[in-house]
Amino acid sequence: MLRFSIIALATTLLPLQVHAQCGGGFRNFVQLMKEEALTGGYDSATVNRFFQNVRQDPAVLKADRAQGVFQKPFIEFSRRLISKGRLDRGKAMSRKYDATFRRIETTYGIDRGVLLAFWAFETDYGAVQGDFNTLNALVTLSHDCRRPELFRPQVFAALELFRQNDFDPLRTTGAWAGEIGMVQMLPRDILENGVDADGDGHVNLKTSAPDALMSGAKMLSHLGWTANEPWMQEVTIPANLDLRLSGAYRKQTVADWQSLGISPRSGRLADPDTKAALILPQGHKGPAFLAYPNFDVYFEWNQSFTYVLTAAYFATRLSGTDPYHAGTPDTGLTSKQMEQLQRKLRTRGHDVGHVDGILGAKTRIAVQKEQERLGLPADAWPTPTLLSRL
Repeated sequence: MLRFSIIALATTLLPLQVHAQCGGGFRNFVQLMKEEALTGGYDSATVNRFFQNVRQDPAVLKADRAQGVFQKPFIEFSRRLISKGRLDRGKAMSRKYDATFRRIETTYGIDRGVLLAFWAFETDYGAVQGDFNTLNALVTLSHDCRRPELFRPQVFAALELFRQNDFDPLRTTGAWAGEIGMVQMLPRDILENGVDADGDGHVNLKTSAPDALMSGAKMLSHLGWTANEPWMQEVTIPANLDLRLSGAYRKQTVADWQSLGISPRSGRLADPDTKAALILPQGHKGPAFLAYPNFDVYFEWNQSFTYVLTAAYFATRLSGTDPYHAGTPDTGLTSKQMEQLQRKLRTRGHDVGHVDGILGAKTRIAVQKEQERLGLPADAWPTPTLLSRL
């Protein structure tokens, strides 16, 4: 799937100097990783069995470079991922595993809708977990020089799981990016947050829904989820709102938002002193949401703004809210136009990350600054008018 946990971005299981640099010959790279594992204290028999059949997988690299789905705007993306069937299936799973969800809610204070949404998006409730060989995927991505700092520690985490008889180098399969199981967790996540919820003596995220759900909940808690607090809520905004106040990184209290005319579309807003950000995924004419502190934890699970917003919204639906009001957003940009915009923003000194045609958090910040400079509605939604003005 498309989730990247970032727990282990700068750490490894082995406290020693990095020997196996990315790139170069693949077999040599594997040999260096084996030597590093030996230096780190693993016995040669274990290391040899673990790496014995590892292969470079070109299909993994192809998948890594083909994430065009994230170029879709929020409304299109959310409608594509959230179907009536998925919503009904989520409600059925909530009933089937009610005891597990009750345990999660008691232990971690995480609403079942949050876990159900991840479960749905990651693997369609366990039905599609991926058939990539996990070790091949992790070593391939470690050898590739795009994000070796993310994937290399996961190889050694998988080695540790192998030592504990909880990973099979030949038969363990999952997503192209190395995630395993129903909620798609990377090996380091499993080591740190795996829970044997069904009591069989093993953490099995592929076939045990209780293990997968409890492990996912523990990981969210580990990442900073505040128990029994909301994460996101749809709101309405007044026509005269200063749109410069919107954006995921511009937070103020709920009381402040209320004083500006922000109101919930249903239910009640969070406590008045709770910090919140106003998110307008497709500008001031489209849907509007208040994002509470727990919303930030979603970015520790996945770094795509569109995925995170959709997952958080779906969690509210699974918890009983109504569909969002789509409004009538201004026309957005095509992927090619978005790339052109990102290049123009770069020439003006903005950090937009990679020029990839994806409206991510950095591009949104840059867009909002340029909208403000040009006297356009500063809602972080890029339009053809903005592109032409630049």
